[in-house]
Amino acid sequence: MQGFTRRHTVQEALSWLDAQLRTLDAEDVPLRDAAGRVLASAVVSDIDVPGFDRSTMDGYAVVADSTEGATPYNRIPLKVVGDAMPGSPFTRTVARGEAVRIMTGAPLPSGADSVLPAESVDSAGETIAAISEVSPQKNVGHRGEDFVRGTTLLEAGRVLRPQDIGVMSSIGLATARLVCRPRVRLVITGNELLPTGSKPRDYQITDANGPMLAALAERDGAIVDFPGLVQDNPEAILAALGVFETQSPEPKAQSPEPRAQSPDLIIVSGGSSVGIEDHAPMLLAKHGELAVHGIAMRPSSPTGMGTLGSRLVFLLPGNPVSALCAYDFFAGRAIRALGGRSKEWPYRAVRGTLTRKISSPIGRLDYARVKVAPSTALGAGGRVEPLSVAGASVLSSTTRADGFVIVEQDSEGHAAGSDVEVWLYA
Repeated sequence: MQGFTRRHTVQEALSWLDAQLRTLDAEDVPLRDAAGRVLASAVVSDIDVPGFDRSTMDGYAVVADSTEGATPYNRIPLKVVGDAMPGSPFTRTVARGEAVRIMTGAPLPSGADSVLPAESVDSAGETIAAISEVSPQKNVGHRGEDFVRGTTLLEAGRVLRPQDIGVMSSIGLATARLVCRPRVRLVITGNELLPTGSKPRDYQITDANGPMLAALAERDGAIVDFPGLVQDNPEAILAALGVFETQSPEPKAQSPEPRAQSPDLIIVSGGSSVGIEDHAPMLLAKHGELAVHGIAMRPSSPTGMGTLGSRLVFLLPGNPVSALCAYDFFAGRAIRALGGRSKEWPYRAVRGTLTRKISSPIGRLDYARVKVAPSTALGAGGRVEPLSVAGASVLSSTTRADGFVIVEQDSEGHAAGSDVEVWLYA
């Protein structure tokens, strides 16, 4: 075994990564399945909404002049000549002195210019009495009041919310043009690992990284393929990566898979360092490109990145906190970018005051888990307590933490009492 010959800075690693990133192609998706997905092209209305003048309350469609001067002591009679219901308009023209019984949302009849509320009327069969006057255009919603033809309703790159789906449906769309979801294959290695649901026994531990990384990738919009744990041997890892060993001197990549099954990105967890059982870096270098291996950060320094054909490959350490940190900095960034989302962290940042110092050597970036006072979690200034800057296998430190503080590589840390930025996990 030998150590890393050099460690890339985080910025160098990010620069290489960003140069590889692109947005995936688009696909048409039924509106029912579009919420939470990323819009690939702008939505522009080709109609006015609403497409007609309509009543905004229950009452009577009238010519406003017919009600001029009406009070409870000066009752003005109006003749009811018909009804207007949503989807069932009154088809004749309303004249002065006439009224059409109308419901909220129903089309305003021709000739009428206002709606007299039901509470402003003393009803008496086919003849009613207006007991207050109404001004022209009162209680009328006009054609195009919501938006007019040619309006850009939603910009490309928007993550669709339920109300966005409603707006798209209101202009007659049945599908949305969306960025394809990145397909991520998880390769979780380790002879010591037991599958989820198993109780740890003897010298074996239950896999934490697989479920955690799957949940993170799905949060960031990916479709995850996690077929199961992979043994720490080159043949098993090659098969999981999708590479076939051949007898020829030149290694040959697996035949392209259909888009429905082929991953856009592969995340390997475990065996990413320089030990005798750390096979993944050597295999990636042999069958693809190992562009980055070893990063000046804590935790996650054994992280690697490269390509295998057209696929991005991330080699994450097996220690759970290291895996989480490396995912946050690199793999998650790639997944979000491929899916058309912002590359930046999906975390809210707040500021607070450190209760004790965080130390870090110059030349290394540190990811320090912290707890925050309730006031800070709500966005106001408060106390920030460092939990740990070490212990990459202590995953519970991230569940006890509310978030993390970054110490940049050109800093020796943050003194007690310093104002710091905290990235909140939720």
